[in-house]
Amino acid sequence: MKLWLLLAFAIVAEVTATSCLKLSKGFTQLWPSVVVVVGYAAAFYTLSIVAQKMDISVIYAVWSGLGIAILALVGTFYFKEPLTLVRALGLLLIALGVALLKLSSPSSG
Repeated sequence: MKLWLLLAFAIVAEVTATSCLKLSKGFTQLWPSVVVVVGYAAAFYTLSIVAQKMDISVIYAVWSGLGIAILALVGTFYFKEPLTLVRALGLLLIALGVALLKLSSPSSG
């Protein structure tokens, strides 16, 4: 359970950093730029801890899949980007792929 919480933290840190990447306007805005650097450092450090005990295929699928899905929602609700039917279907397929990889993993962490 602890590993899944660490993975969740890595996802939140990565999503926060990526969201601030847009807000940093090419690293011309100080505080969003600081959040980008700290967020990515925290995400990768935490991910490296989780990778010592869990299957990398599951870790990366969950991390990247949920990161993409959450960022799509951040884009839709915060940055006012459109959520089209095709995008929604893509998010559904990502979720399905992550679930299938998790179900196929012999170790659950």
